[in-house]
Amino acid sequence: MKKLLILLLCLLPTFAFAGEAKELTSDPVLEKRMVGLAENLRCLVCQNESLASSHAELAEDLRREVRELMKQGKSDQEIIDYLVARYGDFVLYKPPMKSYTVLLWFGPFALLLMGLGVLVFQLHKRRQIVQESVLTPEAQKRAATLLNEEENK
Repeated sequence: MKKLLILLLCLLPTFAFAGEAKELTSDPVLEKRMVGLAENLRCLVCQNESLASSHAELAEDLRREVRELMKQGKSDQEIIDYLVARYGDFVLYKPPMKSYTVLLWFGPFALLLMGLGVLVFQLHKRRQIVQESVLTPEAQKRAATLLNEEENK
């Protein structure tokens, strides 16, 4: 009896660390297709994680919904279209370029080019303001003698 009790107490930590089982379909091909599609979709809660790797409850619901749509025979593009219609382009990791997203796609490059333009303009303006002085031969001889005096000390 004591041995059985000791054995049960030893197994207790393994039950404590057991996590919830992931919901998988009985069809491994369907599951692989779902994971492949979910890796290209963004979790709406985490925002920087894919739908496949997120542990948020909403992500689990969306994965379950994607599985159901796949079981209904929907293509990947139909599922993506459904999710975009419901949640917007934000659900896509690679959102399409549209007229209202052009600034988001090219804005950083435009700002970089404007910054480089301002830098070149300022450097050119500074070069015009600060004139390099040219030493006369007399001043060059004087500078050379001063340097020689410093070296001899």
